[in-house]
Amino acid sequence: MTEGMLPRDVLALYPAHDETIPSLLLSRATANPDRPLLIFDRTTWTYAQVQAASDAMAQTFLNRGLGRQSRIATVALNSDIVLIIFLAIAKIGGLFVPLNPAQTDAELSYVLNHSRPAAILVQPDDLARVKGLAADISSNPWIVSTAEIGHEKAASPQAFPAISPADPAVVIYTSGTTGYPKGVVHSHRNYVLAAEAFVERMHLQPSDRLFTVLPFFHINALFYSWGGALAAGAALVTTAKFSASKMWQIAAETGATQFNILAAVGTILANRPRSEFEPSHQIRKIYGGPISAEMYRVFHDEFHVPMMIEGYGMSEIPGACNNPFDGPQKIGSIGLPARHPRLPGTFAECKVVSDAGEEVPVGEMGELIVKTPIVTLGYLDDPEQTSAAIRDGWFWTGDYVKRDEDGYYYFIARKRDIIRRRGENISGAELDRILCEHPDILEAATIGVPSELGDEEIMAVLVAKSSVPPAPQDIIAWCAERLAAMKIPRFVVYIDALPHTSSHRVAKFRLKADTSLAGKAWDRQAGGD
Repeated sequence: MTEGMLPRDVLALYPAHDETIPSLLLSRATANPDRPLLIFDRTTWTYAQVQAASDAMAQTFLNRGLGRQSRIATVALNSDIVLIIFLAIAKIGGLFVPLNPAQTDAELSYVLNHSRPAAILVQPDDLARVKGLAADISSNPWIVSTAEIGHEKAASPQAFPAISPADPAVVIYTSGTTGYPKGVVHSHRNYVLAAEAFVERMHLQPSDRLFTVLPFFHINALFYSWGGALAAGAALVTTAKFSASKMWQIAAETGATQFNILAAVGTILANRPRSEFEPSHQIRKIYGGPISAEMYRVFHDEFHVPMMIEGYGMSEIPGACNNPFDGPQKIGSIGLPARHPRLPGTFAECKVVSDAGEEVPVGEMGELIVKTPIVTLGYLDDPEQTSAAIRDGWFWTGDYVKRDEDGYYYFIARKRDIIRRRGENISGAELDRILCEHPDILEAATIGVPSELGDEEIMAVLVAKSSVPPAPQDIIAWCAERLAAMKIPRFVVYIDALPHTSSHRVAKFRLKADTSLAGKAWDRQAGGD
């Protein structure tokens, strides 16, 4: 599939920038001030309007004594104001710290105390709650509603501080699937390079409208969708939160052409009633992962989306790998090391290594390590974790992968998602994929549970599509046709819904901590199997 101009030619349309977020916006706003940039709840902002609004917001921050190195948190769902705040913080040289309002009091209290923000901007519904949680923060932050920010009495304008591409700009907190969340710090240059790399990944055009339902407190929406729209001189379409029943209608009404998904979003849409589908939509390309063969078929054949690109990245290493837009593409692969449209030659490098750091042969499983110009600056106020993760310029992902003879990489499992059964390492992600392919299963998560023989046994935690789930024996038979005997679950249990992190990934650590599952599970060994 060809897609208009080449990525390098798209970037060449605009005046040069200095690899900072404000200079990227200025470059695009100078070239096309009246072009739409942001569409939220049927409100459209042009590049000039976003530039002016973020300038005014930045003055508000300066008048409050905020500036270079100030950590400014938001506790809010997606909105146009949150993105204006992000740009305003960048203009004063501060650090944007977006936080998830759906966190529990304990979770939110931890990240607020850890980040020690100078200011917290909160959606109105959570203002009283956040004020209570922040009462003892040592930084004594200014706390204000996002509905009120920017409405203060005007003061004399102040000059914006000088900003370097190496200055920190964003702190993204990881989901905290083990231990406490870590604040991943990225610079202005990291953000700009990641944004431009997304132009390469999806061959973005100035005419594109990038649609995201993912939250701005994670890399995907903030760096890929919003950053990609800015870098391409295109437009972003977003909503406060994901509504599966309205997704296709919103896409059609807004003229969205590009859409980012995670596996959970793709699965939900694939299983929704087809009466919700709006065939007049203009989405022509989707980025996300993992993308199964069945998901690819549904979106390609039933939803008429001609291009789906699977890739791989983490908060610490945005956009490390992807299937090349201009091919060849391999379903089930996370692709090749990422490229950048204005930086010729090698951009990202990848290796598959043993625990000792030695490269393993093609086709063998090992840990993925990545060297990229957009690796995190480090974990916020945590040099020990930083030095453990980044060694000699290589980021150790904690993910097991393998590489084929063509250089394409394949995700196998998180290290912590490996089930150790009778001396064998078994990928929970592989089992999840096989179980989700069952026509009567909506969602699946396999976890390791203690075994009488030592090591672990496999438990399949399932959500059925209907109120009458398949018999456990049917699930075992399904697995037996597709998996080696060692990988077949011993336990099967149905629940109403799986727990998810804020980035829509299954929170297996919560399932492993749920002691009630064992008492409800069907045990094929007890049944004489």
